[in-house]
Amino acid sequence: MNLNFLRPLYDQPGPWASVYLDASRAGENADHEVELRWRALREDLAEQGADSATLDALDQAVRDQPTQPGRYGLALFARAGQVALVEPLPDPPPSDEAHHGPLPHVMPLLAQRGEEVPHVRVLADRTGGDLDAVTADGVPRQRTVEGGETFPLRKVQAGGWSHRRYQQAAEVSWDRNAGDVAAAAVDLAESIGAEVIVVGGDVRAAQLFVQRLPVRWRERTVRTDAGSRHAGADNTALDDVTVQAIAEVADRHTRDIIGRYQAQAGDGTAPAGLAEVVAALQRGQVDTVLLVNDTSSTDTLWIGPDNPTLVAADEQTLRTLGVQNPQRVRADAALLRAIAGTDADLVLVGPDDAPLEHGIGAVLRYADANTP
Repeated sequence: MNLNFLRPLYDQPGPWASVYLDASRAGENADHEVELRWRALREDLAEQGADSATLDALDQAVRDQPTQPGRYGLALFARAGQVALVEPLPDPPPSDEAHHGPLPHVMPLLAQRGEEVPHVRVLADRTGGDLDAVTADGVPRQRTVEGGETFPLRKVQAGGWSHRRYQQAAEVSWDRNAGDVAAAAVDLAESIGAEVIVVGGDVRAAQLFVQRLPVRWRERTVRTDAGSRHAGADNTALDDVTVQAIAEVADRHTRDIIGRYQAQAGDGTAPAGLAEVVAALQRGQVDTVLLVNDTSSTDTLWIGPDNPTLVAADEQTLRTLGVQNPQRVRADAALLRAIAGTDADLVLVGPDDAPLEHGIGAVLRYADANTP
């Protein structure tokens, strides 16, 4: 999981107010219930020391956020009277939460968000296609490709083209349109580093689209008969296929990184446990952190306020490094800042997925004389 999208949060000093709110609109009194839940969180933040300007900014953000039907949540992060990030959550948080501290509390967001696999989804028919993409940072992109004249198959009047000639003209048109959509999809996929292309819609158009892709992209394409470009069409089945394709890529990533961790653990170079992983993050050695999201953990770490690599298990280590005012924070908050600040990746794993000491381990970019 790439954490670059969190950089704007870590580039600004705290204290931070972090809010996880059940914003579901279900039932006649939904708006009032959301208001009551937010009011309780606001009071909690005030008791933790959040300033009134920040609370007012959050209040406005909650009110301004577009509503949607069904069950969902919101994650909000604010400081110094400004809201820095609002993220809709696909489901309500397990419980409403409010945190105030030196660093934003982003672990619940990451646990719900999961890995953003860069991908392109294509909804094709014989006249063109609609392209939707999501980058590794979760940024959506859209593009529509409309082809030229098409020739629907139908009976012709006497003296017109023969049916065979008419069909050949239609095939040429469909093939040209599929080529235009394929070229646009490849351009979009390469621009975001996509790992999978999902194409649905008209069966023949989808077949032609895949045939016009370069081999390297054809091998990363999932084709389905689901979906339609018609206005008002229900594309839920295509959404499900897309989610499944992304999940399979994410699962493959997890298996691959666990395999790399086990290989490094076998030769004694993989950091295991909180202290070793923190030391490797200090040196910028970490490629990927494997972490069990233990919501009951009370572990803490010490950080320097300005440099994400200034993280340690004890205060004195940082003072030795010249940090004047070390701050004690939640261990997961400090780890996530260090991961984002050193361009490392994060993989959240289950407690039984990998043999991790104290629920944490790391894969290194390189080993040196300081590597245990």
